[in-house]
Amino acid sequence: MEKRILVVDDNEGIVDILSGFLDVSGFVPIPAFDGEEALVKYRQSNPDLILLDIMMPKKDGFEVLKEIRKESGIPIIMITAKGEDADIVMGLEMGADDYVVKPFSPKAVIARVKAVLRRIEIPTGYEKEIVRYPDLEINLSEYEVKIQDKVINLTKKEVEILWLLASNPSRVYSRDNLLNMIWGYEYCGDLRCVDTHIKRIRAKLDLKDQHMWDIKTVWGVGYKFEVKDAKG
Repeated sequence: MEKRILVVDDNEGIVDILSGFLDVSGFVPIPAFDGEEALVKYRQSNPDLILLDIMMPKKDGFEVLKEIRKESGIPIIMITAKGEDADIVMGLEMGADDYVVKPFSPKAVIARVKAVLRRIEIPTGYEKEIVRYPDLEINLSEYEVKIQDKVINLTKKEVEILWLLASNPSRVYSRDNLLNMIWGYEYCGDLRCVDTHIKRIRAKLDLKDQHMWDIKTVWGVGYKFEVKDAKG
């Protein structure tokens, strides 16, 4: 079945261009031109992914993102103006999966769409993969993380990052490694995309607590999952 992509932007030209490229790439584009229409179309058409502009009338992209995240973990790629770093960080922290910056190449946007959609599929051979440490269980097939049997609310991408790190303790992953392995392409705007997701994972796992494991920063390189010495 063809994937449905909700394209939300108050600029009709951008919607038309993206819709055309989506159509020839085998997707079904669903246009919307403001935040309120986006929510209506989202609930009516049950899309597989949303391309969501930030600056729009009636409801802006952040308001739409917030409402949708109350209901669904549907992949959302934010569309932001060049140089608006605060918008990028806010969107990622609110649960967006990725972002593109105007002006953009429509072909690059299609590549992003395909990459994000690939990531929501459970990788072959991972269906039964569960990683366990003291007080921690990461179930990739269910996209579920538990600490002391309590379910922690992580997004799919956050679960994938945590699972990858925890599956290979002490191995250092550079930001580029994580971009390639989790996002499925070489560049998602800049390396802060990875840093923002790691920050959110740490906050949700409350790593200030005394666990037998931790996510460590390897300065100038990237991140690793570290299992502490029980004697320490």
